[in-house]
Amino acid sequence: MTATDQAAADDEREAREEVRRRLIGAWQLVSYTAESSDGEVVHPLGPAPYGLIVYTPEGYMSAQLGRGGRPPLKSARLEDAETDELARAAAGYVSYGGPFEVVDPTTVEHHVTTSLFPNWIGRSQVRKVRFVGSFLRLAVATPTRLWGAERTAELTWHRLT
Repeated sequence: MTATDQAAADDEREAREEVRRRLIGAWQLVSYTAESSDGEVVHPLGPAPYGLIVYTPEGYMSAQLGRGGRPPLKSARLEDAETDELARAAAGYVSYGGPFEVVDPTTVEHHVTTSLFPNWIGRSQVRKVRFVGSFLRLAVATPTRLWGAERTAELTWHRLT
């Protein structure tokens, strides 16, 4: 490896580490939008979603997102709830977590080990990363099928800590 190659590798490693440092902490969901190639924008969790994403110094992340205005269940206890109520509650909620890694200065990979959606367990969720002031913007790396069309989704988070 030449000195130039080593310097470039060191710069890349330093840039990844800077992104990792900036991710660490708790972030509150501000918005979640998904746009199709023809410009149609939808709000997958409604116009007032709520959520929290946490990145730990030990290299783990956890994300919880919900549709604003989800009605409470009739039962005060989860195990006593009706199946249809549970299905409606789950349809308006996304949660997953596991180790994370910054693979390049614009990309974070979430290695899912737990999820409300079992199909994600053992897979990775790749997100494009941008910081804008005290905001974090995470976007799907490639268009994905959402609400009947291929869309690019972006979640905006505000730093809590």
